[in-house]
Amino acid sequence: MEVSDKKAYRTLAIFCGLLLAFTLAAQQSTSLVITGQKGYAKVVQVQGHNYVDIDGLARLTNGSISFEGNQIVLALPGTPASDSSSPQPVGFSKQFLAAGIEAMSRVREWHTALKTGIERSVPLASGWLDADQQQARESMALASAAVSTDSDRSAYPLLVNVWNNMKALTDKYVQLSQSQTYFAPDSLQSDPLDQQIVTCGHSLSAMAAAKQFIDDGSCQ
Repeated sequence: MEVSDKKAYRTLAIFCGLLLAFTLAAQQSTSLVITGQKGYAKVVQVQGHNYVDIDGLARLTNGSISFEGNQIVLALPGTPASDSSSPQPVGFSKQFLAAGIEAMSRVREWHTALKTGIERSVPLASGWLDADQQQARESMALASAAVSTDSDRSAYPLLVNVWNNMKALTDKYVQLSQSQTYFAPDSLQSDPLDQQIVTCGHSLSAMAAAKQFIDDGSCQ
């Protein structure tokens, strides 16, 4: 081997040694430890950034690794799997909330019509408030069709109670009027059934504002 060749090989060896030293300096190996967990995961620092060994991290956290396309999915204990069904929504659904508010609005219109008739001593003929009653019934049907969450299912029977109480209150005063039994224009102020309807209405309004079921017993 000629002298020039020896020099070339020596230069190449020095260059490779420097390259190896630079690589080792750029990749400093440390360990990741999680409080409360036994063991560690290897961490490699490359150009100032820390990279954790994914297999070691899975072992350290008692997790599991799966692959979805070009993604690596790390599932930790106590967390739902990536293919699990979505959690049930909490509170009222938007559809039920809108339908419930509309139903209560119709019941209030019905109540206002009855209250006005009583205060003005208007003869309450049978069928006089049928239109208001029918509109409230149709709104109740829409609310029933919109039920989807647990809060919806819990609140709908309370809407039904309001409708039934309003129907009973209307029938009561229509019958009194038809039998020509006197009742004072302010009779509703002391009527327990009317007070229950009003109190329940306030409770349902509070639920609508909170957008979730909160039963305080007012509508039972």
